[in-house]
Amino acid sequence: MHFDGILFFPLTPFGPDGGTVDLDVLAEHVASGVAHGAGGVFTACGTGEIHALSAAEHAAVVERTVTVVNGAVPVVAGAGGSVGTAIEQARTAKAAGADAILLLPPYLVTAPQRGLVEYVRTVASAVEIPIIVYQRGTMVLTPASAAEIATIPSVVGIKDGVGDLGLMQRIVLAVRSVRGEDFAFFNGLPTAELTVPAYRGVGVPLYSSAAFAFVPEVADAFHKAVETGDPLASRLLADFFDPLVALRDRTPGYAVSLVKAGARLRGVEVGGVRPPFVDLTPEDETELAALIETGLALVGKG
Repeated sequence: MHFDGILFFPLTPFGPDGGTVDLDVLAEHVASGVAHGAGGVFTACGTGEIHALSAAEHAAVVERTVTVVNGAVPVVAGAGGSVGTAIEQARTAKAAGADAILLLPPYLVTAPQRGLVEYVRTVASAVEIPIIVYQRGTMVLTPASAAEIATIPSVVGIKDGVGDLGLMQRIVLAVRSVRGEDFAFFNGLPTAELTVPAYRGVGVPLYSSAAFAFVPEVADAFHKAVETGDPLASRLLADFFDPLVALRDRTPGYAVSLVKAGARLRGVEVGGVRPPFVDLTPEDETELAALIETGLALVGKG
């Protein structure tokens, strides 16, 4: 399984009452992301509000995503929470034809390093599917634990959502010592574009882009500018991504709410977020609309 390009985390569209998943809008949203050059589709994950999906909804989202992508790029499905739920979601993902799972942290509980390793090992033993481990929240690994997890044959990558570059450098070195280059690392911080150069410096070139879900033109232009050393990357960081982060940090949960609002502003009827998240205030949505116009203008799409 190979990833090449921006990692796309699609939203989960809800109907007007928020009580149903609109699979037809999901299909259009996913198809658009693939058409814009996504290097992989991570469905029913954090941006897709996995925490708010029922088991049946999760299964339906993964199945429709796999159908739409149709093998064009890898499809990775979210799984996590309790160990039982993670196993059920992993089995659902495998049955639907997903290429891998993104294993989210255990729900709410804290655990010693040995327990975190066993959490991953238990899911890996129950379901034969490639696993990318998501380091964040209640699952922050030491370099030794990361190396031990990397020896589990079905674990193919680690996605970092912590942002401790010193720790991540040590994890990369520890994992490379037991797996060589046959292992993927991902920058999974919210609005990862701000930290792309720093993560590249510690050996983590891949990153997820929340902006890709609503301004793929801007996200793609940034990615190409970083690859080629184009000064446009710096202008986008200063005039689009940095103010986007300031808006995102204004309210807890805006990391998802903002992306959904952006998609709606671009004409994708994804609906609002489910509780406990809240939608943007009208004032914040107006500010987001202006930012979108700025970003598109910077890349010549305004």
